[in-house]
Amino acid sequence: MQKVAPSQSISIKPRWGNSVGRWLAVGAIVVGLLLPFLPLLIWSFSHRWYFPAVAPTEWSLRAWRYVFGDNTQALQALGYSFVIASATTLLSIAIGIPAGRALGLHEFRGKALVRFLILAPTIVPPLAVAMGIHIVFIRYGLANSLPGVVLVHLIPVTPYMVLVMASVFANYNPQYEEQARTLGARPWQVFWYVTLPAIFPGIIVGGLFAFIISWSEYLLTLLIGGGQVITLPLLLFSFANSGDNAITAALSIVFIGPAVLFLILTSRYLTGRNAAIGGIGRL
Repeated sequence: MQKVAPSQSISIKPRWGNSVGRWLAVGAIVVGLLLPFLPLLIWSFSHRWYFPAVAPTEWSLRAWRYVFGDNTQALQALGYSFVIASATTLLSIAIGIPAGRALGLHEFRGKALVRFLILAPTIVPPLAVAMGIHIVFIRYGLANSLPGVVLVHLIPVTPYMVLVMASVFANYNPQYEEQARTLGARPWQVFWYVTLPAIFPGIIVGGLFAFIISWSEYLLTLLIGGGQVITLPLLLFSFANSGDNAITAALSIVFIGPAVLFLILTSRYLTGRNAAIGGIGRL
């Protein structure tokens, strides 16, 4: 007589459990990111805070009035920083995609030398690089100007962008492009509908590095900008040296905020799970 196997029970996990765990993880990350900012937040509202007082003895909105005031350099510096970081990021992407494709998909003589030259700006001291470039920029009228600062920011940014895109294209399968061309797609259609979705996670990761590096650049901006292009790091260091802790704290929060926000918005691309083609994005 044949025995009948007992029916196996199927357990179904509720989706709300996974969503709760995900939100708890996100909340823990947000708390971990924002907790170090708590002393800065307290300092930004303080007017007098002397040791050994645990909290400020007097509170004031003076620092935030300065940050958002019309007659101060804070908003202008914030605008300059955003424009420079955004322009530098876009230019580095335009350079990084073809350069990363060449390094990731093709083997050619002198490839190791090219990699070394790309990494050279991260090895050579920034001061030595900036002094030599400053002379050239003065000759061509780029010193003390916004375009000159954007161009000089490409020096520390481009190596990261190119290497990230090279690692993306190293896992990229160009046969998808060949299939699209076989079906009659034009070159711009192949790039827009096939290549770009596949490498988009890498662009986001490289863009994150580019934006943060350009946003926080101080020395190159000071030398090439010549005091005419005032960005947020220059203003922040100026108040930090003056000893005004309240305004320094307020500017620090404004300085860190966009970078943290950009990191949170692009964090889902850091794992490479959103790649359009399998294997793309494993950096």
